[in-house]
Amino acid sequence: YIVGRADLVENASYRLTAPGLGGEMGATLGDTAREFYQGLFLAPHIVVQAVKTAVFAAAVFKGLGYAVKPLPEERRSDIIQAITLESKQRLCDFCVAIQGNSPVDAHVEPVPSPLPGYQDEIIMAAGTFVQGASIELSADGPCREPFNVFFQGGLTFEHGRLAIMAAAKRVGPKEA
Repeated sequence: YIVGRADLVENASYRLTAPGLGGEMGATLGDTAREFYQGLFLAPHIVVQAVKTAVFAAAVFKGLGYAVKPLPEERRSDIIQAITLESKQRLCDFCVAIQGNSPVDAHVEPVPSPLPGYQDEIIMAAGTFVQGASIELSADGPCREPFNVFFQGGLTFEHGRLAIMAAAKRVGPKEA
Protein backbone atom coordinates (compact mmCIF):
# COMPACT_ATOMS: atom_id res chain seq x y z
CA TYR A 1 0.00 0.00 0.00
CA ILE A 2 1.05 3.53 -0.70
CA VAL A 3 -0.33 6.25 1.50
CA GLY A 4 0.16 9.96 1.60
CA ARG A 5 -0.85 13.06 -0.29
CA ALA A 6 -3.04 12.22 -3.28
CA ASP A 7 -0.72 13.75 -5.89
CA LEU A 8 2.29 11.85 -4.49
CA VAL A 9 0.37 8.55 -4.37
CA GLU A 10 -0.65 9.11 -8.00
CA ASN A 11 2.95 9.84 -9.03
CA ALA A 12 4.10 6.69 -7.23
CA SER A 13 1.43 4.63 -9.00
CA TYR A 14 2.72 5.78 -12.39
CA ARG A 15 6.27 4.97 -11.36
CA LEU A 16 5.35 1.49 -10.11
CA THR A 17 3.18 0.52 -13.11
CA ALA A 18 3.25 2.38 -16.40
CA PRO A 19 2.93 6.06 -17.36
CA GLY A 20 -0.72 6.85 -17.97
CA LEU A 21 -2.01 3.66 -16.31
CA GLY A 22 -1.12 4.33 -12.68
CA GLY A 23 -3.48 2.93 -10.05
CA GLU A 24 -5.83 1.59 -12.71
CA MET A 25 -3.50 -1.38 -13.20
CA GLY A 26 -3.77 -2.89 -9.73
CA ALA A 27 -1.12 -5.06 -8.09
CA THR A 28 1.49 -6.31 -10.55
CA LEU A 29 4.32 -7.54 -8.31
CA GLY A 30 6.53 -5.14 -10.20
CA ASP A 31 8.75 -6.78 -12.80
CA THR A 32 8.72 -10.15 -11.03
CA ALA A 33 5.20 -11.44 -11.76
CA ARG A 34 6.18 -13.37 -14.90
CA GLU A 35 9.16 -15.01 -13.21
CA PHE A 36 7.06 -15.81 -10.13
CA TYR A 37 4.34 -17.55 -12.13
CA GLN A 38 6.85 -19.23 -14.40
CA GLY A 39 8.55 -20.66 -11.31
CA LEU A 40 5.26 -22.02 -10.00
CA PHE A 41 4.51 -23.52 -13.41
CA LEU A 42 7.93 -25.18 -13.83
CA ALA A 43 8.54 -26.28 -10.22
CA PRO A 44 6.76 -29.67 -10.35
CA HIS A 45 8.57 -30.69 -13.54
CA ILE A 46 11.98 -29.58 -12.26
CA VAL A 47 11.51 -31.46 -8.99
CA VAL A 48 10.63 -34.62 -10.95
CA GLN A 49 13.78 -34.17 -13.05
CA ALA A 50 15.90 -33.80 -9.89
CA VAL A 51 14.35 -36.87 -8.25
CA LYS A 52 14.76 -38.92 -11.42
CA THR A 53 18.43 -37.88 -11.56
CA ALA A 54 18.92 -38.83 -7.89
CA VAL A 55 17.39 -42.27 -8.49
CA PHE A 56 19.69 -42.70 -11.49
CA ALA A 57 22.73 -41.68 -9.42
CA ALA A 58 21.75 -44.16 -6.71
CA ALA A 59 21.39 -46.97 -9.24
CA VAL A 60 24.68 -46.22 -11.01
CA PHE A 61 26.77 -45.93 -7.85
CA LYS A 62 25.07 -48.89 -6.17
CA GLY A 63 25.97 -50.86 -9.30
CA LEU A 64 29.59 -49.73 -8.87
CA GLY A 65 29.58 -51.18 -5.35
CA TYR A 66 29.13 -48.04 -3.25
CA ALA A 67 26.65 -47.62 -0.41
CA VAL A 68 23.89 -45.19 -1.35
CA LYS A 69 21.11 -43.62 0.66
CA PRO A 70 18.33 -43.75 -0.18
CA LEU A 71 18.45 -46.87 -2.32
CA PRO A 72 17.18 -46.46 -5.89
CA GLU A 73 13.92 -48.29 -5.12
CA GLU A 74 13.19 -46.52 -1.84
CA ARG A 75 10.57 -43.83 -1.38
CA ARG A 76 12.15 -40.37 -1.22
CA SER A 77 11.35 -37.32 0.83
CA ASP A 78 13.73 -34.88 -0.91
CA ILE A 79 16.14 -34.55 -3.84
CA ILE A 80 19.38 -35.33 -1.99
CA GLN A 81 21.27 -38.51 -2.85
CA ALA A 82 24.04 -39.60 -0.47
CA ILE A 83 26.83 -41.78 -1.85
CA THR A 84 29.54 -43.19 0.43
CA LEU A 85 32.76 -42.96 -1.58
CA GLU A 86 35.14 -44.10 1.20
CA SER A 87 38.13 -41.95 0.19
CA LYS A 88 38.95 -38.28 -0.07
CA GLN A 89 40.26 -38.78 -3.61
CA ARG A 90 36.99 -40.33 -4.84
CA LEU A 91 34.98 -37.59 -3.09
CA CYS A 92 37.06 -34.95 -4.85
CA ASP A 93 36.91 -36.80 -8.18
CA PHE A 94 33.11 -36.94 -7.96
CA CYS A 95 32.83 -33.21 -7.30
CA VAL A 96 35.34 -32.35 -10.04
CA ALA A 97 33.27 -34.38 -12.54
CA ILE A 98 30.02 -32.67 -11.52
CA GLN A 99 31.62 -29.22 -11.78
CA GLY A 100 33.19 -30.10 -15.12
CA ASN A 101 29.76 -31.02 -16.48
CA SER A 102 28.05 -27.87 -15.26
CA PRO A 103 26.71 -25.14 -17.54
CA VAL A 104 28.47 -22.38 -15.56
CA ASP A 105 32.11 -22.39 -14.45
CA ALA A 106 32.80 -25.86 -15.86
CA HIS A 107 36.45 -24.83 -16.16
CA VAL A 108 36.77 -24.35 -12.40
CA GLU A 109 38.11 -27.25 -10.35
CA PRO A 110 36.68 -27.47 -6.84
CA VAL A 111 39.10 -28.14 -3.99
CA PRO A 112 38.46 -28.96 -0.34
CA SER A 113 38.54 -25.85 1.82
CA PRO A 114 37.72 -24.74 5.35
CA LEU A 115 34.22 -23.33 5.63
CA PRO A 116 32.92 -21.37 8.64
CA GLY A 117 30.63 -23.51 10.75
CA TYR A 118 32.19 -26.83 9.73
CA GLN A 119 34.88 -28.81 11.56
CA ASP A 120 36.24 -30.46 8.40
CA GLU A 121 37.22 -29.16 4.99
CA ILE A 122 34.30 -29.18 2.57
CA ILE A 123 34.36 -29.66 -1.18
CA MET A 124 31.54 -28.17 -3.22
CA ALA A 125 30.62 -28.35 -6.88
CA ALA A 126 27.87 -26.17 -8.27
CA GLY A 127 28.05 -24.67 -11.72
CA THR A 128 24.64 -23.06 -11.41
CA PHE A 129 22.97 -20.15 -13.14
CA VAL A 130 21.71 -18.89 -9.77
CA GLN A 131 24.25 -18.87 -6.93
CA GLY A 132 23.26 -21.38 -4.28
CA ALA A 133 20.55 -23.00 -6.40
CA SER A 134 21.33 -26.60 -5.52
CA ILE A 135 18.32 -27.84 -7.49
CA GLU A 136 20.23 -26.95 -10.65
CA LEU A 137 22.94 -29.61 -10.05
CA SER A 138 25.40 -29.71 -7.19
CA ALA A 139 27.49 -31.99 -5.04
CA ASP A 140 29.29 -31.43 -1.78
CA GLY A 141 30.72 -33.30 1.13
CA PRO A 142 32.95 -33.11 4.18
CA CYS A 143 36.48 -34.45 3.81
CA ARG A 144 36.20 -37.05 6.56
CA GLU A 145 35.30 -40.70 6.83
CA PRO A 146 33.17 -42.21 5.39
CA PHE A 147 33.56 -39.54 2.66
CA ASN A 148 29.89 -39.11 1.80
CA VAL A 149 29.03 -36.94 -1.15
CA PHE A 150 25.63 -35.28 -1.19
CA PHE A 151 24.43 -34.96 -4.76
CA GLN A 152 21.31 -33.03 -5.66
CA GLY A 153 19.42 -31.46 -8.44
CA GLY A 154 19.33 -31.42 -12.15
CA LEU A 155 17.04 -29.10 -14.10
CA THR A 156 16.86 -31.83 -16.74
CA PHE A 157 17.42 -35.55 -16.38
CA GLU A 158 19.54 -35.57 -19.53
CA HIS A 159 22.03 -33.12 -18.05
CA GLY A 160 22.03 -34.94 -14.71
CA ARG A 161 22.65 -38.26 -16.46
CA LEU A 162 25.66 -36.84 -18.32
CA ALA A 163 27.14 -35.49 -15.09
CA ILE A 164 26.55 -38.74 -13.18
CA MET A 165 28.09 -40.83 -15.95
CA ALA A 166 31.15 -38.55 -15.96
CA ALA A 167 31.40 -38.90 -12.17
CA ALA A 168 31.07 -42.70 -12.39
CA LYS A 169 33.80 -42.86 -15.02
CA ARG A 170 36.12 -40.64 -12.98
CA VAL A 171 35.48 -42.37 -9.63
CA GLY A 172 35.36 -45.92 -10.97
CA PRO A 173 34.08 -49.06 -9.24
CA LYS A 174 34.64 -49.69 -5.56
CA GLU A 175 37.62 -51.90 -4.88
CA ALA A 176 36.66 -55.32 -3.54
